[in-house]
Amino acid sequence: MLKKIRVSLLVSLFLVIGNAFAQDNDSVASKNPVRQIDRADERYQSYSFSPAIDIYKKVLDKGYVSADLLKRLGNSYYFNAKYEEAGKVYERLIEDYGDESGADYLFRYAQTLKTLGDYDKANAMMEKFKQLAAQDGRVMAYEEDYIAKIEENSGRYNVKLFGYNSKYSDFATSFYNDGLIFASDRDTGNLARYRHTWNSKDFLDLYQVNANADTTSNEAVIKVPGDVNTRLHESTSVVTKDGTTMYFTRNNFLDGKKYKDQEGVTRLKIYQATLVDGEWTDITELPFNDNSYSVAHPVLSPDEKRLYFVSDMPGSHGESDIFMTEIIGDGTFGPIVNLGTTINTEARETFPFITKNGVLYFSSDGHPGLGGLDVFATKIAFDEYDQRIENVGKPVNGPYDDFAYIIDEDKKSGYFSSNRTGGVGEDDIYEFDEREPLMLDCLQDVTGTVRDRISNEVLVGATVMIIDENNNEVLSTRTDAKGEYVLELDCSKGNFVRALMEGYVPSEEYLPSSYGKPRIVDFYLERDVVTGGYGDDLAKLLQLSTIYFDLNKYNIRPDAEIEIQKVIAAMEKYPSLKIKVNSHTDSRGNDDYNLWLSQKRAESTVNYMISKGIESSRLASEGFGETRLVNECGNGVSCTKEKHQLNRRSEFIILE
Repeated sequence: MLKKIRVSLLVSLFLVIGNAFAQDNDSVASKNPVRQIDRADERYQSYSFSPAIDIYKKVLDKGYVSADLLKRLGNSYYFNAKYEEAGKVYERLIEDYGDESGADYLFRYAQTLKTLGDYDKANAMMEKFKQLAAQDGRVMAYEEDYIAKIEENSGRYNVKLFGYNSKYSDFATSFYNDGLIFASDRDTGNLARYRHTWNSKDFLDLYQVNANADTTSNEAVIKVPGDVNTRLHESTSVVTKDGTTMYFTRNNFLDGKKYKDQEGVTRLKIYQATLVDGEWTDITELPFNDNSYSVAHPVLSPDEKRLYFVSDMPGSHGESDIFMTEIIGDGTFGPIVNLGTTINTEARETFPFITKNGVLYFSSDGHPGLGGLDVFATKIAFDEYDQRIENVGKPVNGPYDDFAYIIDEDKKSGYFSSNRTGGVGEDDIYEFDEREPLMLDCLQDVTGTVRDRISNEVLVGATVMIIDENNNEVLSTRTDAKGEYVLELDCSKGNFVRALMEGYVPSEEYLPSSYGKPRIVDFYLERDVVTGGYGDDLAKLLQLSTIYFDLNKYNIRPDAEIEIQKVIAAMEKYPSLKIKVNSHTDSRGNDDYNLWLSQKRAESTVNYMISKGIESSRLASEGFGETRLVNECGNGVSCTKEKHQLNRRSEFIILE
């Protein structure tokens, strides 16, 4: 049973009663050099190296695994829209490395699972993601200053009192022919003390008026002819476009009998009437009514194939919710669908109206408003009810109850009802002109620049695209001569902004739903297909982690072994490739010892590669001791252990 709330007759009316970017990794062996070398007489051949699927998978298949390798391989599949493969790699990453895998990969794995249709597991991954990144923008909904937002939406209307209000209660207009139908108790002179109960002796009826009629005429407003009005309450109606069928709200009353529930309350129901010879007759009750709960406030979808209404039936989220059902015909209707928790709250949602362009207006005291019932709007999608909700702002809304909003979008005018002060009666009808439309499409500008991560040069002609949360491309553009781009996205939902450029690893950033302010997203892309030649460090071209050694040792560490395997995979792919291993030490120890130690490090690296099947004729080694330090940590300079570590390294220089 709905609560009995003492506000006004209008509230009592319901409540008192109760793959576009896949890359070809087979073409990475480009033979164009990236730079000229000074020694023109030296022959060289350049190679294109792709630290992607073919290299990483080969290393992984040999049994060498690390979190970094799984991340890179998973990303290679993911960015090439190979979601089944990406899912397997991400799953292994998360199972083997847990939280070490990082929040971003939990999120990306969840996205992959959604694409594959595994929503239960995707939700489980999102729960783990939330635990790991509770403050992440992908978790926390953007909290707006709702008062400021209402102010932003305000001032768009010219409002005045409807010319046919009485000193009693007039409200709940609906369009009918060239005029209106509305509810009023004007004939009975219902006193205020009766406005809070459906047990009073005076009742509402439905009236009609030609909106262009003379307001001084006593015959401008007449009762709806026929059998609609009874000795109980009638209110909130909608008439089909052909003018032959009316749906309306009435107390549980039919064939001269009034029905009460077990608590003695007469509930509301929706009835249907047919226009016959100018009178509304053949009153029938809709089949989804029930004596134990109320059903009220009918409204039709633009194509008149769906009926929306308000009820407190089982399954409601709050005191009253908005529902929908398909109109099948011959008196039958489809399943009852609740419009969901984005629209419906734990409080009251009521008095719906849908425009021909699919905008749902309704009243609520559960969404942030100015007091009492406020009018809200959402651009409803008939197959998805997770929509942006907007308060229409002042002067339609105020501190009192504002409700029953209807609008003709072509004329940019309409009506609403309110019990605000300054009116004629208890509840009054107001008419308005809308000077500016309400912006229900959440459009957000996203701008930025795409650059090379190493050189910082702008990338002209890079593709920047918007990807929705189901991995579907929404729109795309290319960077201009300054490397800049401009996109406009639907910010009512989360989106990925992804940058792609031939020869570079794609990059993306997730933008959670957030209204209003433009966003700047700059990208710094790493090379994917990199071209190298004589004298280049293969480790850098493959974006390997540096091969480091422990102090005074030359054995291959486990972390270095994984990186060397990547070099081996590249040499297996390019049989003519020859390299020289250059090894180095830090400055501690005497020069001769360091020269010997660095040579042993170079030789141990080469011997490891030979043991894994690389011919010795393709390998050379040289130790440079402490002669090529990468930082200031020379003899006599005090440095941390971490800085000295940076000098104990090996390089892989291309010879041929």
